[in-house]
Amino acid sequence: MLRIACLTLVVLLSGGAVAAAEPQLGDDLATCRDRQAETQARTTACENLLNAGRVTGKDKSLALVIRAQALMTKRDYDNAIEVLNSAVEADPDNVGAINVRGLAHERKGEDDLAMADYNLAIQKRSNFGFAYNNRGTIQLRRGALQSALDDFSVSIKYTPKFLLGWTNRARVRTMLKDYDGAIADFAEAEKIDPTAQQVIGNRCITYGLMGKFDQALVDCNALVEKQPKNSFALNNRADVYMMKGDVDAALKDYNTVIQLYPNSIRGHAGRGQVYERKHDLAQARADYRSAAYSLTKFDEVDVVRARTIAQERLAALTPQTPGGAPTGRRVALVIGNGAYKNVHALPNPPRDAKLIAGVLHDVGFQTVISVSDLTRDKFFDALKSFADEAEKADWAVVYYAGHGFEIGGVNYLVPVDAKLAVDKDAETQAVALEQVIAAVGAASKVRLVILDACRDNPFAPTMQHTLSLKLVDKGFSNIEPGAGFMVVYAAKHGETAIDGDNGADSPFSTALSREIKVPKVEIRKLFDIVRDDVWSATQHVQQPFTYGSPPGREDFYFVAGK
Repeated sequence: MLRIACLTLVVLLSGGAVAAAEPQLGDDLATCRDRQAETQARTTACENLLNAGRVTGKDKSLALVIRAQALMTKRDYDNAIEVLNSAVEADPDNVGAINVRGLAHERKGEDDLAMADYNLAIQKRSNFGFAYNNRGTIQLRRGALQSALDDFSVSIKYTPKFLLGWTNRARVRTMLKDYDGAIADFAEAEKIDPTAQQVIGNRCITYGLMGKFDQALVDCNALVEKQPKNSFALNNRADVYMMKGDVDAALKDYNTVIQLYPNSIRGHAGRGQVYERKHDLAQARADYRSAAYSLTKFDEVDVVRARTIAQERLAALTPQTPGGAPTGRRVALVIGNGAYKNVHALPNPPRDAKLIAGVLHDVGFQTVISVSDLTRDKFFDALKSFADEAEKADWAVVYYAGHGFEIGGVNYLVPVDAKLAVDKDAETQAVALEQVIAAVGAASKVRLVILDACRDNPFAPTMQHTLSLKLVDKGFSNIEPGAGFMVVYAAKHGETAIDGDNGADSPFSTALSREIKVPKVEIRKLFDIVRDDVWSATQHVQQPFTYGSPPGREDFYFVAGK
């Protein structure tokens, strides 16, 4: 995906003689200082200096910023911030370190802390163009277009050869309908780098909004031809087709995006608009739901806009009360994935799923869909079908047992045919937890997801790591579901759930199946009891964890009692 945010990590180089240094130390120091050096060579040189403990002051600060840059390319923002705090401590005037720390905070969704760092960098160096650009991206994500425009203009003033400054301002000018100004900015960016994808990729949208569809498609097609699997390019071309009124061509591109990247927010939001225009409102709502829910604090600018559209249109197309739905209707989707084709199989999940499905049926759920060993496509089909059922229900519950883990800050459930040669393959091969949240999101009252899936990542031994995978070997990361949603993990984030031994059900499914049947236990209390039961049964090894809650003004019971 092409991003509007500036990810350039600016390092201010310090002076200092190296003549008296040891030969290897001198070479490393020269390389660490060299902004033109190859990235890996520079990182290695800076690491050598830090590990040897031979640098102080400005040079230490510089080396720490390079270390932080390496961490940020892996999305390890927590450790990057710690390193950058040390860099600022070593050299309080290193505005590059402050700026990079702002970027790390921004990527964590901590915009206020990011803004504070950008402002501090600007305060220390008023002509520091990169910090203005980065501050502008936050203003843009917040919808403060004039403030963003002002910041990008100052960034261009002080760093006229910085391509992102020009393309960012062009994007804002497009949003403000200053199309001629935007085209002029793209022309300046093209002078800096005639091959820049950011130019043609974004300019096609500007031309489309101008009604110059032939020129728009020349740009869009050029990028798609170079990178036929580039979701940014395909989504932009689909957007242009929508502007042109060619909904069938737009649908074809959105379908391609979703086939390649089934978790794509922009793809689902765009396809929802196509189906709404075609008056297929059920499919439109399904796509909008797939794009509407977020479990993380940070979204790219394009994703923010797509998610906002999805949320607004979903609200407009959703009746205030379920149309004719019988009071108290409860539905569940129960998934047990065990027969993995490319990694070791799990014997327990299908058995655990069968146990939970039976209990839900026994306590009165009108519809219980129980499926096992789902491939990627079957998994998404099951979620779509279940979302249709959830629209007619008060309760919607999904129980999943199988492989699951966090990669790059996103929680994924793993289909049985998944192949993860590289960690980024999760985006195309696995099911983001947000898509499960979307499936239960149509229910009117209780929206519950139960994940008995905090198991060791089977792909870890052979998977190439390009991201920071704090929990790639085990567990899920913590999340923040929206109001009215409840997500229950079989184990606390970063921990693994225990399978049953010798054919027995897992400790979590055993406790859950037992407690669900107890009358008059409110749902919040029930999962507290399950947590305590599992904690005790596993000798304090496994502790379930609950995020979110159902609506607060009403009590909910699996078995109401008399």
